[in-house]
Amino acid sequence: MEIDIIELSDDKARFVLKGVNPAVANGLRKSMLSEVPTMAIDYINIYDNTSVLFDEQLGLRMGLIPIITDLDSYVLPEECDCQGEGCTKCQLTLTLSAEGPSMVYSGDIQSSDPNVSAADKKIPIVELKERQKLVLEAVAKLGTGRKHVKYQAGVACGYKNMPVFTFDKDCDACGKCVEECPREILSIESNAVIVKDPLQCILCKLCVDACDINAITVDEDVSTYVFTAESDGSYPARELVIQGADTIIEKARELNEILESIE
Repeated sequence: MEIDIIELSDDKARFVLKGVNPAVANGLRKSMLSEVPTMAIDYINIYDNTSVLFDEQLGLRMGLIPIITDLDSYVLPEECDCQGEGCTKCQLTLTLSAEGPSMVYSGDIQSSDPNVSAADKKIPIVELKERQKLVLEAVAKLGTGRKHVKYQAGVACGYKNMPVFTFDKDCDACGKCVEECPREILSIESNAVIVKDPLQCILCKLCVDACDINAITVDEDVSTYVFTAESDGSYPARELVIQGADTIIEKARELNEILESIE
């Protein structure tokens, strides 16, 4: 297995994964989307709400605010010593108190843990008019995307096979494929068609259809994948990919222990 990093930032990771089968590639994608534990607001106690939003609408908005996740300090409720009853190991408290006229943002939420707070401080929650108030207490817990979408740290995780271009010797460099390519990754140099950036190819194969003499083919390398992973801010994108891979390893270990116990 080989990994080539194309792009890496806090929000996005793009890399080429080589030498794996489709099951491994799809397993990593699904793990990042649904198996990586992520912190999110699970329920709220509203003490005062005279805004234009119903309590239920506020609950929905609060639940979808990405929360910075600290796996070193918190565990999943089902794995906690309190057995999900709620303690400082598996949940934390956040408070919000605001009075109009003002726009209430996610950055106004105060956390009992300085290391765990809203990942984006500028998410609008509600606009309060004169004499309107909002006072509430929220409880955040760890969960996985398999349980609820609010626990999904990977907002755009996917892959495609690496495209492989082949040009026949009969290619006359007429330029029709170049004109047809929607990503403009083909060009003509020295009376020959070249591929400037195969990673930008979306495998639409319009260039193949445009060629009158069938001199170009676009295939897929079934053992090489171009991955894109975007984080909602709960994790840096690099950590999201690592946690996704670690989750697969841990589940494989658990499966191995089960099989050994059966034998």
